[in-house]
Amino acid sequence: MKKLLKLIFPTNNESCTTSFVLLAARVIFALLLAHHGLQKYMAFDQMSSAFPDPLGVGSQTSLILAIFAELVCSVALILGVLSRLVLIPMIFTMAVAFFIANGGSIEQGELAFAYLIVFTLLLITGPGKFSVDGYLVSLCPAMNKEKCNCKG
Repeated sequence: MKKLLKLIFPTNNESCTTSFVLLAARVIFALLLAHHGLQKYMAFDQMSSAFPDPLGVGSQTSLILAIFAELVCSVALILGVLSRLVLIPMIFTMAVAFFIANGGSIEQGELAFAYLIVFTLLLITGPGKFSVDGYLVSLCPAMNKEKCNCKG
């Protein structure tokens, strides 16, 4: 269980400068992606029948999954709520957009590729101190040690 908590919640050992950079990356890239998700959400009726279906789950389902990853997960990432978990659908969506929808071509899919790289790096580093996840870790500083005496 402790290993799972360490995986989900980041350590709180980075410097303030690093945490500010992680905050900036989270907010900037998640806002940009949320904008794409909001556009899809607003045009759902028009897009649902013609949205690409690279996984074979249906156009409407593909659109719903894309909106979830781009809008809902982006908002969670901005706040830093379960950051590593919400990054998984975002990374998956950008991988599908880059490798399948754009054929892995940098010329056609450079935006999806940029998102993919940034979100993968955020998955590795965690959201930093300036996040809900970072706050939760700060409530239990012993979480990074073998024993944690936190209640609840």
